[in-house]
Formats: sequence, structure tokens, C-alpha cells
Amino acid sequence: MNPIETIKMAFKAIWANKVRSFLTMLGVIIGVMSVTVLMGIGQGTTSAVTESISSMGTNMLSVNIQTRRVGFGGMGRNTRSAGAKGTVILKMEDVLSLKESEYIQYVSPTVSGSLTVKAGSTNTSASIMGVLPDYAHIVNQEIDTGRYIVDADVENRSAVCVIGPDLAEDLFGNKNVVGNTMHVNGRKFKIVGVLDGTSSTLLLPFTLAQRMLESTSITSFYVSATESGKVGAAQTAVERFLYKKYQNDSTYSIMNQEEMLEAMEETSGTLSLMLGGIAGISLLVGGIGIMNIMLVSVTERTREIGIRKAIGAKRRNILMQFLIESVVLSGMGGVLGLALGYGLMYVLETYMNMSVAPSVDVAQLSMGFSMFVGVVFGLYPANKASKLKPIDALHYS
Repeated sequence: MNPIETIKMAFKAIWANKVRSFLTMLGVIIGVMSVTVLMGIGQGTTSAVTESISSMGTNMLSVNIQTRRVGFGGMGRNTRSAGAKGTVILKMEDVLSLKESEYIQYVSPTVSGSLTVKAGSTNTSASIMGVLPDYAHIVNQEIDTGRYIVDADVENRSAVCVIGPDLAEDLFGNKNVVGNTMHVNGRKFKIVGVLDGTSSTLLLPFTLAQRMLESTSITSFYVSATESGKVGAAQTAVERFLYKKYQNDSTYSIMNQEEMLEAMEETSGTLSLMLGGIAGISLLVGGIGIMNIMLVSVTERTREIGIRKAIGAKRRNILMQFLIESVVLSGMGGVLGLALGYGLMYVLETYMNMSVAPSVDVAQLSMGFSMFVGVVFGLYPANKASKLKPIDALHYS
């Protein structure tokens, strides 16, 4: 029989049971849509975070110091760094001494926490961060309007702040807030600058933030090397400084931008595989649905198969007819799923401001997998149909 005739018969059989065919495709549609959307969200989030980290430059070092409570006589009142002898308190002057190194250009200790902020009748809990002026240079933080924290603010513990645009919108309804006042934990602050981009953080002079957050010792700080080629030398200088201070390299951790990017890419890759695997299960369920319906179709069309064999149809013709029906069902389901997936990603990106990255490779993989599912799960019903004996099929009622 002509292959074209076989394909026509397969499409005719599918069209004769439109509702059942659509319900059969539904599992594949949902599976392909899930794979496309979830992988798009995963890749979009990865790209956004990677871009954010990369925008800080390649010469930044991030330092975190682990401290634990060590008790005497069960009282537990003294804070010591793990492994250090005696109470070790890292002060701002200690950290700033790192700028004496020829490989280090900027240094800024940081302190962060959450405090209540209020403007007029609006109040909320906001993320507070205490920084030095150098912090803006280290992380490439730019000002939209006004100015940044300056040395005089730090020295005098001035009640000034730099506000993120999102937080400004929440509190004042607009971003033109330079010169306005607000209250942080009941204390009056003057807004001297608004950050560029998107942020809900409130920046305070480091010394004042330390007092308000009741932080006596520095547990994190940022360092910027003089140039990207000297990051290794700058990291060595920081390691020597910290080891001299704590005498235990397990007390602190230092991460540079490359390590941060590698860790992020590894985590995101694992997450994307997990999301893709979860969505792939939907495709397998859809394949089982196709096999089930095709088996029902073989039973319903037993007499038709017998008549076709009696007038000369060969086993391969019957096999191809049912296999084509299965592949068409999964293929059409894949196309519809892909279209719905791209439509959903557009909605998420346009109306929900989510980071979504549609991928041609993922689309091809989804379509290929849906076709593979059609072949695998259609093979058994097609083979069963092709093995029917004409005489038995003709006697079936």
C-alpha cells in the first residue's frame, strides 16, 4: 500500500474521534508545556543571577566570619570566634588596614538586619545594610538621584540613608524622595540618595547601623582588588590577615566572583535538571495514555484490520498505520504544548516580571521527546494490531 494512503488513513482515524484524540494528547500537551516553561524559568533565573553577580565586576572578594557562643560556667555570655584563643572582635579599623596592601583598592565591612521603617502613616519591615563609601565601588552600586554615604556620615554617625527605589515607592508612592525624612526604629533619618535599578534595601552609615543593629563585631566585609589580574594576590593578603587574627582557617570563608559564579551555575544546573525531570514525568504519563487509547482503538477496529488484511494489506501496512496514528497524536500534542508553553512564558515575563529565557534547544528536546514517546508507547499496540490473523479478525464482533 502507498505510504501516503497509510498516513491519510491514520489522520482519518484520528479525526473520526476528535474528542478522544484531544484528551489523549492532553498528557503530552501538559508535559511539553511543563518542560518548556520550567526550564525557561530555570534558565532565566540563572541568567539574571549570573548577570547580577557579573555586574559587580571580577575583582571582588566576599568574606564571612563564623562566630559561636562559648559559655563559661554554663552562662554562655562571651562570644568567641570558633577556634580562636580568647575573645576576638574584628573592628572597622582592623578591616580598613587591608587597604595598606598594594593589591587591595577598596574595603568595606558590612552589617545587615531587618528594622521597622515608617514614612507618614505607612510603615513596613525593611532590609537594613550598614556600609562604607567604598562599598559602592566594590559592587558597582550606582545612584539615581542624590548622593551616596560619605566618610563624614560614617565618622559622625549621621542619621542619613540611601533608599532603594522599590522601598521608596512602597513608603512614599514615588522615587523622588531625596530630602524627605523617614523613621527607622523610631529614629528620624534624612534621605540623601536613591539607588539606581531595583532594590528594597535601605543603606545606612556603617557605624550607625552597627549601633542600631547591636552588632559589636564585624562578621562580613567586601574587598576589591586593584585589578582583575590581582584577585589571587588580594585573596592571599586577606587570608594572611584573617589567619593572623584568628589562628584558624575554618573560622572564615573567602569567596571571589569566579567561585560565586561557578557555585551559582552548578546549583542552577542541578535545579534545571530537577525541574526538567519533574516535567518529564508528565510526558511519560501522556505516553501511557496514548498506549492505552491505541490499545482500545485496536480492539474497536479489529474487523477493519481483518478486512484490510483479507484484501491484501501486509503486516507492515497495519503496523505503520497504527504507529503513525500514535506519532501524530504525540507530535500534535507536542506542538500545542510548545505553543502554550511559549504563551505562558510571555505572560509570566510581561505581566509578572519574571526572568524567563525561552530556549530553542529545550523546545527541540521537548518535541523530540514527545515524538519518541509516541513511537515507544505506540509500538506495542501497533505490533498487536499487525499480528491479528485475518480469519480471527473477521469473526470478531
